[in-house]
Amino acid sequence: MHAAIDDRARRALDRLELPNGADDPARARLQRLAIASDFAIDTLALQPALLARLLADDGAEAASPPLLNDENRAEWPALLRRWRMGESTRLIWRDVQGLDDVESTLRGTTRLAELALAVALAALERDFAERHGVVRDAEGREQRLVVFALGKLGGGELNFSSDIDIVYGYEHDGESDGARPLAAEVYFARLGQQLAKLLDELTADGFSHRVDLRLRPYGNAGRVAWSFAALEQYFQREGRDWERYAWQKARPVAGDIAAGERFLDLIQPFVYRRYLDFGALEGLREMKALIAAEVARKDLADDIKRGPGGIREIEFLVQALQLIRAGREPALQRRGLLASLHALVEGGQIAPDTGDVLAQSYRFLRRLENRLQMLRDEQVYSLPADDESRMRLARGLGYDGWPALRAGLDAVRAQVSTEFDALLTRRQKQHKPDALQAYWKQLPEGGDASVLGDAGFEDAESLDAQLRDFLRGAAARQSSDIGRARLDRVMPALIAASANASQPDAALRRVLTLVQNILRRSSYLVLLDEQPQALTRLVDALSRSALLGERLAMYPLLLDELLDSRGADAIPDAAAMREACDAAIAQADGDIDDALRLLNETRQAISFRIALATLDATQSAADSARQLAQLADAVLASVLGIAEDELRAAHGEVPDARFAVLGYGSLGGYELGFGSDLDLVFLYDAPMDAESDGRRPIEAQRWFARLAQKIVGYLQTSTASGRLFEVDVRLRPDGSKAMLVSTLASFIDYQRERAWTWERQALVRARCAVGDAALCAEFEAARTSILLMSRDADALRADVITMRRKMRAELDRSDARLFDLKQGEGGLVDLEFLLQYLILRDAPAQPSLAHPRANDALIRALLAAGVLDEDESARLLGAHRQLLEAGLRCTLDRRPRQMQATVEITAAANAISAIARRHGLTFQAEEPKG
Repeated sequence: MHAAIDDRARRALDRLELPNGADDPARARLQRLAIASDFAIDTLALQPALLARLLADDGAEAASPPLLNDENRAEWPALLRRWRMGESTRLIWRDVQGLDDVESTLRGTTRLAELALAVALAALERDFAERHGVVRDAEGREQRLVVFALGKLGGGELNFSSDIDIVYGYEHDGESDGARPLAAEVYFARLGQQLAKLLDELTADGFSHRVDLRLRPYGNAGRVAWSFAALEQYFQREGRDWERYAWQKARPVAGDIAAGERFLDLIQPFVYRRYLDFGALEGLREMKALIAAEVARKDLADDIKRGPGGIREIEFLVQALQLIRAGREPALQRRGLLASLHALVEGGQIAPDTGDVLAQSYRFLRRLENRLQMLRDEQVYSLPADDESRMRLARGLGYDGWPALRAGLDAVRAQVSTEFDALLTRRQKQHKPDALQAYWKQLPEGGDASVLGDAGFEDAESLDAQLRDFLRGAAARQSSDIGRARLDRVMPALIAASANASQPDAALRRVLTLVQNILRRSSYLVLLDEQPQALTRLVDALSRSALLGERLAMYPLLLDELLDSRGADAIPDAAAMREACDAAIAQADGDIDDALRLLNETRQAISFRIALATLDATQSAADSARQLAQLADAVLASVLGIAEDELRAAHGEVPDARFAVLGYGSLGGYELGFGSDLDLVFLYDAPMDAESDGRRPIEAQRWFARLAQKIVGYLQTSTASGRLFEVDVRLRPDGSKAMLVSTLASFIDYQRERAWTWERQALVRARCAVGDAALCAEFEAARTSILLMSRDADALRADVITMRRKMRAELDRSDARLFDLKQGEGGLVDLEFLLQYLILRDAPAQPSLAHPRANDALIRALLAAGVLDEDESARLLGAHRQLLEAGLRCTLDRRPRQMQATVEITAAANAISAIARRHGLTFQAEEPKG
């Protein structure tokens, strides 16, 4: 095999135009290059001047990037690609000849990508300025695109043939000042798309750099370029653990660098928090499990990046320790892995010998990764399967043969796996009964954090610091002797109960936040002191539900609900909910702000009881979802009354006019979740040319438009007890382009003549939530008549399939290990689309199908009509129950509605998919042929 490889390398050299006087040492160097890289030989054959330069000075100096101007506009792609090929070959040469270490090669590859982005962007910016001008904000300041590099490019450690992970941002909104102005979002999105195309598009000269834009918010479904304000809001509201990891390495590499640095300073609290969020290590465990699932599914055991003991495990280990500590220790906030590893060793977070092992392992793996990719300029991470490639790889790295290289690799991966698994191993609970009591008594100046570690807490040092800070705070120091004595009895018990909870660190942090808020309300401490069962119930609820923890911390009065032993029996029915809301409004005595506060306290108390019943499984998920929808109806009725009273006082009322609020989606279908927003549509009916009869009369349309605006505004108003609901009004006829309110006649006309199929699907679940009874009855009749309209079954099926596939492509967040309960294949939306399709298809022949709204009621109606058989109905009811319960539990713990595909979840999803296919609906896009 050695001889065959040498002979192959000599034949490769015959393709090159060797300069006169090339001696044996020069040929020997070229022989080494030919063994290591076909790509380099191909490049040198095309660029003989580069070959002469390498032989002359070993490529000591990098070549300058090409000049891109108007005169050579058509040549931009070719110029960039040829330059990149030459510079990449220079880096291969220096690596193969032993002139550069692996860090130098990674820096060189990074610099090459940075220059390509900067040169290409600058050229495109000039081009855009000529056509559209430059973007200016409200104060006239020029705005430029910022290219944020994430991943290995952000960390300055890009591998040889990697794609580049980038996100586009800009500092302020505005509009371009040219003859053809564009809004900032459109301008920068187009500019970013052109930049990606210029680098990424495959031409006769290959590509410059593969560009990956999927790390932006919402991935491919999200906008291409984001304002800094929108990005910040996204991270505050929806940022996930993997995005904290991704943005650890972020840095601006092209465009407005200074603006980019300002933004990174702004989001630093999102990336590095003061204390360990329990989700940091838990999130790492989930990512590790995700990798393991992906490795098993795709047979990636020989993948040196994603496989066991691979590059990604070292990266995750280092990044996790940074996330845990760097909020309190800024010296740990580094981008590059080796620099971060060194900082962790210096900071005492990793033992020096362990740090050395990880650093050496990382260099070994990254050099091997580069050589795999240098061979043919391919983005590969798996070891080659053919003997020749294996031998070339081993020879190029200085090994006698493949077995020696493989043995060295296996040893490195074993070391990495050992260190990585040690980080993720949960501590065993070994605390002695009185240890926590003694520990608490020694705080804040004494005590040993190891007691918390022995008790089973993951991040004992951080929790220890929080407990000390709590006792040094003003609230604890100013407590009376009696209050401090109660605290000293309650806190050790709370700590011990947290240690025994399902998520110890999360439970203790939530407990501490709550205790800080109730410290001056001694009655609650007394209750927890005297009733151990109440204390245990509190910690158990806090451990299992981030939502309940947040609400208790913000509104301690909800402790009364938590400690109420009546359970599900304490949840009022729909009529009692309306009475409770009316009583809250009456208590405010005409003060709108006070009315909204009291109304929200009532809503919080009732929804809290529903949450507890769900958490304790004392009632079904369907019952909880229905109760939440009934509670929303009651709140809507109260808010409608407040808004009507205010408008009547200002403008009088419109004689003989009627108004109704329609609930769509989960509200209409009696399947509301915890924290769900409300999909609302507003209808009114009034005589032609009607106006209000007050001192300042206005026409009917304006009166009802203002009424709708006030309802939305009051529902979303922030009060001392929070806001009532988020509202979505985009389902109204003609969407966001239309008036906020519609007449019943225009609503019916739109639904009959212009509505899309998906809007008629939405009508299946629509109902009148509150409003004039007669108008609600007329809406019901109109809805029924629209659902009973005859439809072409094939066209309906095609529309439903097309819309569902589009939604899945944009919204499904399922992956190798986690299943998206709502948008995944066989998830709740698939079920809803199936039921809506069957209703729209068969209701014209069976009018009884037009009446139900809730999914379980729709299934039973389809069974009664003979559309579904007994087996289908039973399987769909079971699947619906399973997915709805899992989804509610996710939202109770403030987690996305994604979870491991358990046997039960998989069975539910398979049942929905199979029955949908049986009825002609194939929601999963077909795999491309070939």
